[in-house]
Amino acid sequence: MELPKIYNVYFLAIIATVGGMLFGFDISSMSAIIGTDQYITYFNNPHGVTQGAIGSALAAGSVVGAACAGYFSDLIGRRDSIFFACFFWLAGTSVQVACNGAGMLIAGRILNGVCVGVTSSQVPVYLAEIAKKEKRGSIIVIQQLAIEWGIFIMFFIGYGCSFIAGNASFRTAWGIQFVPAVFLMVGLPFLPRSPRWLAKKGRTKKAINVLAKIQAHGNIDDPLVVAEWEEITSTLRAEREALQGWRKFIKNGMWKRTFAGMSVQAWQQLSGANVMTYYVVYVFSMAGLTGNINLISSGVQYALFIIFTTIVFFFIDKTGRRPLLIFGAIGMGTCLFIVGGVLGSYGTYVPGGVGGNLNVIVEVKGTPANTVIAFSYLLIIVYALTLAPIAWVYAAEVWSLETRATGMGLAATANWLFNFALGLFVPPAFGNISWKTFIVFGVLCFAAAVQAFLTYPETCGKSLEEIELLFSKDGPWPWKTKPGESRLDRRVEDVRTTGRGLDMNGEKEGVGEVEEMHKELSV
Repeated sequence: MELPKIYNVYFLAIIATVGGMLFGFDISSMSAIIGTDQYITYFNNPHGVTQGAIGSALAAGSVVGAACAGYFSDLIGRRDSIFFACFFWLAGTSVQVACNGAGMLIAGRILNGVCVGVTSSQVPVYLAEIAKKEKRGSIIVIQQLAIEWGIFIMFFIGYGCSFIAGNASFRTAWGIQFVPAVFLMVGLPFLPRSPRWLAKKGRTKKAINVLAKIQAHGNIDDPLVVAEWEEITSTLRAEREALQGWRKFIKNGMWKRTFAGMSVQAWQQLSGANVMTYYVVYVFSMAGLTGNINLISSGVQYALFIIFTTIVFFFIDKTGRRPLLIFGAIGMGTCLFIVGGVLGSYGTYVPGGVGGNLNVIVEVKGTPANTVIAFSYLLIIVYALTLAPIAWVYAAEVWSLETRATGMGLAATANWLFNFALGLFVPPAFGNISWKTFIVFGVLCFAAAVQAFLTYPETCGKSLEEIELLFSKDGPWPWKTKPGESRLDRRVEDVRTTGRGLDMNGEKEGVGEVEEMHKELSV
């Protein structure tokens, strides 16, 4: 017996994006803990590669989860793949709570990572496939907001647990990670399946019903439903006549989409923001903050994260994706150069580590320290307004229906590979090249801005099906594309004028098939 379904898109997004909250919980479960005496004592002052391995273990598991997510998402559906991924989270959290050393902690974080790899790749796919084109960006931004709320909530849970004596401090914090997973598993059965996945599986009647309930309160003859169904079926037919297997990700211009989806996710990591997200406690130690003041100051950045990503929710579908990706990367690069420059010019070398922490070997005080803190905050603000949410939105939009689940898995794999590499690299980098770490990421940010300008067409305000045309052989130059200008709007008006509708088998009444898009997509 099937549970009743709820079709309000914002409700669907809130439930689905709890998967993002899991990611945020895991980030903060470490960032709030790694500077405490309880953690340092129990795990024998982990630093360098050891701390890097602990920090990057989540990403290692996420690479595995993201790589497998597409196959299972296409097989059992977006919703159900997210549900079953939660079992890895429950197992991983159990191992972390019971850990007796760094090895067991790493194993638990790897298991958690498998879940995060699936949810981080398939939640945006699900949201992209149910949202209207005018609201798709803001709906997917909810995923990023969920990540940030998870980071914020868990950081202060970790801060509160830091007052608990002994290893119960971090075990309590890690045990609370069970809560969002259980909440997600309870809510998911009330979500409908993606109408585009249902269409792909040939479940036409169900697909039309779900599409109509999400887009038009159940009216299958609504012009938007009819026009969007035409695009879905025409595109799906064209794709099924194209190449199959892995060749479809690189042939006939598809390589452009593969490159765009994977690179935008890679740049999100290479921008250096995760230096702050994962290791902000270390950065603020360089600026002379210690103890509770350090932890509270670090928590402020997570509050800024939420505030400014919330602002993005209201304008992302008006501004477009390209400007935010380009100017965001430039702004972040500037902040990183300033932080690195100040630490390099005014920093004092501390061979034994600041406060005995061997991951922090340089320190600044006074005005330079305030500058480091200010531009660290500004970096997070710019990131929250641009690359943090937009990379997930853009990566979810660029794929075709036949490739979206696996393609988003590839994009998320790129994200987690670099996340893993950076998690492993940053602690040793702080110990070996110190302030130059920030300069490296600053250079990478400017490289990201150049690539975004040259290779990312504007996807804002266009249906998922017509986005495919932007990447076709005869598509426009990326820098000549603009938000809006959607063909779907014209088709909706055409349906409204001709008065045609759909029968329950998905056949259009009164007209033949829409051939124009079919021909263009076959090029």
